[in-house]
Formats: sequence, C-alpha cells, structure tokens
Amino acid sequence: MQFKGTDKYIATQELMVAVNAAITLQRPLIIKGEPGTGKTMLAFEMAKALDKKLFTWHVKSTTAAQQGLYEYDAVSRLRDSQLGDPKVEDVGNYIKPGKLWQAFDADEQVVLLIDEIDKADIEFPNDLLQELDRMEFYCYELQKNITAKHRPIILITSNNEKELPDAFLRRCFFHYIRFPEKDTMQQIVEVHFPNLDEKLLHSAMSVFYGLRAISGLKKKPSTSELIDWIRLLMVGKVGTKDLDKIDLKKHFPPYLGALLKSEQDYDMLTQIQRRYN
Repeated sequence: MQFKGTDKYIATQELMVAVNAAITLQRPLIIKGEPGTGKTMLAFEMAKALDKKLFTWHVKSTTAAQQGLYEYDAVSRLRDSQLGDPKVEDVGNYIKPGKLWQAFDADEQVVLLIDEIDKADIEFPNDLLQELDRMEFYCYELQKNITAKHRPIILITSNNEKELPDAFLRRCFFHYIRFPEKDTMQQIVEVHFPNLDEKLLHSAMSVFYGLRAISGLKKKPSTSELIDWIRLLMVGKVGTKDLDKIDLKKHFPPYLGALLKSEQDYDMLTQIQRRYN
C-alpha cells in the first residue's frame, strides 16, 4: 500500500515519502504549510488513492478533545426519565460517538483527518495523547474500553497558529509542505485547467511569483488563490499580452482581490507604486 498522489493531486517526492513513512510506522502524520497548499485536500486524495473510507474531524476554537471520543446527552436522558420513556434504561441511547470512535469502530482500516488542530486550546493535543498512542479509550458511562478494530491512518493538519506540545510531536511523523516551485506549480495548475494556453500560464505565474516575492506581505497568495485568479483571467478573457504588460511597481494586476486578502498588503503594494510613479 503506497501513496503516489492522484490524477487530481500532485504530490512531491518528499510528501509521498512522508505519507508512506507514517503509514509504515503506524503513526499520525502531522502536515504543516501555508494556508492553501493542499493540506486538507491531501486527506481526501489519500483516502481515494488507498481506497479507504474517510472520516473528517474539523477542529474549531471551541472544540474539546472529548468530542472526538463521544458526547453523553445527560439532559435528554433526564427529560426522558421524567416522561417515563423506557429507553432511559439503556445509557447507550444517549451516547453519540465522535469521529475517533467512529474510526476505531470501522470494520476496515480508514483514513481519519483531524483538520487544523492548532485552532483548539493548547491542551487539546495533550488530551488525545493516550488515545492516539494506544488506539483505545474508556467510556465511563458504558464502563468499557473502546478499542480500534483496525488502526486508522491519521492525518493531522496545522497552520502553525500555535506550537504543538513536544510530547504530542514525538508520537507523530512530521512533514512541512514547502511552497511549490514553478515546475510543480505548473503541473498543479494543469490538473485544474488541462487546456490552458501555455503562454498564458507562464505569464500568469510570472505575475503570481512576482507578487509573492514582495518582501513584507502579511499573507502571500497561495496555490488555491492562483487557481481562483487564473479562472477569473479566463472568464474575463485577460490575455498573455495584458499580463506581460503588468509591472507591479506601477499598477495592480486584474482581479487582485483573488490574490491579496489583506488591506495591509494592498497598502504596501500602493506605497511601492508611489515610489516608482
């Protein structure tokens, strides 16, 4: 079982090595990288390439680790007991399995995505240490251990908003998705736009990488933003000649809102242009 990318996901050699190493070691794979570099999409394409079912757990700032295990609805049970509902005799009727439990309980090995783990509280990763290490946890209400039938392939993404605890990192395999070089980026774009004129692609990438090269940008445009921008160029019938005329020191490229997402970056580009005009 080897991951080699898919027809819709261009994986570098380093990324393929990292995915397959994590699978071999049976350790969670932590993926970091700039937003928009395909970290979340990787889980979907891994599941597709390996022919595995995917469970996704999207972490928010309010997410607690316990929610990944299970949630016990004591309020509903109390209400039903007051109404004389016989189902209160089985506490299992009020337990909702979380994504980790569902992955553990699957009859075949699955892929589990824990997306943007750094959004949660700093203690969130530590609260999952034992469960991810031992592949089991205890359900107090049912008074039994929930053990994984098959160890899931776990992918954890992070945007580096918070540092992850060392004890957690020691139990994982780590990979940082570096921003794609131009050759790799061209392959990625061609997956999305197989019939795109090559000259238009080169001109668009020249503007794109020129924008990324500006020092001090708060949020450099990413792969997903390049895809959106090229789609707008095609809809707006912006040609190669139009793009080749663009000098970032003098004027904005068309549809700049698809590339820059911060007023601070707009102001920086405006100040640069004022110096040269």
